[in-house]
Amino acid sequence: MGADAAADFTSALYLGLRHGRAALDDWPALTLGKPAALAEVPGARAVARDLARLQGCAAATLLPSTLHLFWDLFGVLARQQLDERADARGRRRYMVLVDGAAYPVARWGAERAAGLGLPLRAFRSGALPELERLALLARGLGRRPLILADGYCPGGAGPPPLARYAALAAREGGLLLLDDTQALGVLGRQGGGSVVAHGLAGAPVLVGASLAKGFGVPLAVLAGDAAIVQRFEAFSDTRLHASPPPVATVLAARHALQLNAACGDALRHALRCRIAEFRAALAARGIACEGGGFPVQAVRLPRRIDLAAALAGLRRDGVMAVPQCRDGASLLTFLLRADHTRADIARAANAVRHHVKELA
Repeated sequence: MGADAAADFTSALYLGLRHGRAALDDWPALTLGKPAALAEVPGARAVARDLARLQGCAAATLLPSTLHLFWDLFGVLARQQLDERADARGRRRYMVLVDGAAYPVARWGAERAAGLGLPLRAFRSGALPELERLALLARGLGRRPLILADGYCPGGAGPPPLARYAALAAREGGLLLLDDTQALGVLGRQGGGSVVAHGLAGAPVLVGASLAKGFGVPLAVLAGDAAIVQRFEAFSDTRLHASPPPVATVLAARHALQLNAACGDALRHALRCRIAEFRAALAARGIACEGGGFPVQAVRLPRRIDLAAALAGLRRDGVMAVPQCRDGASLLTFLLRADHTRADIARAANAVRHHVKELA
């Protein structure tokens, strides 16, 4: 950033990857003009294999977005075409159990499954006794639990107890479905996400994630057991009725994986340093910050401070933050990136002190 440029903390490109046109190989056409069920985008299979390996999964497939992914996946799950173990009378169909902190896009998919006949219940995030009771309810109805959760929930106390979720799913013959968009590229060995970070390889886990945050590519990946991924591709609606990811997007994903192999660990280290510096800068000015070691950091405003006025004040000082309301409180949220500078962080901390602490 130049000296006069705004210090922008509204972008979730956590590693600072952007994939400009000059960084990518050329492509003869932006789209194939045909669905993925008829022809795969060149290079898509190789990118999917690399993403599966990175995430500690056996196989993966690419989709244009997580909206496509979760809408399509829950439709397949509701029709029971994903799992050959269901008996002819459907007594072992799923019951959807939704962690209360699950991201809306994945929940929209779950609501589609409910509309197609699967029972759906929500439980408080991390509340294992509640989840146990719902799993027993599912068993009593002759169903298996399909547990939907985020791999990491910014603004919360950290990740839910994913290993416990996976163990419960395994015990009941069910499935843990993760939205791992926040974690992919940021957490786990080489940025592999939650399966790697929580040692879930081999558990009944299916992972849907966007590459748009950690890797800076508007593309989604579904990863998990090879047989399940293969059956999803066979019965997918979006692979039949919608365009596949653009060719340029697949090239950008390949570029992101190449950068991750070459310098991803260094970028994640730089990101951790920026997070620590940001929290230390606010603490030195007497300001509390929520977010722990994750790049989403939030300052909770005193009730007497107007959120819109505080946001406008920060912007006048050349600092861009995300306004949020959560649990009846107003927050200024800062998305940290590996390419933020110490000057950006000092500028933000000084602006917060002036428009939050000194005006409180």
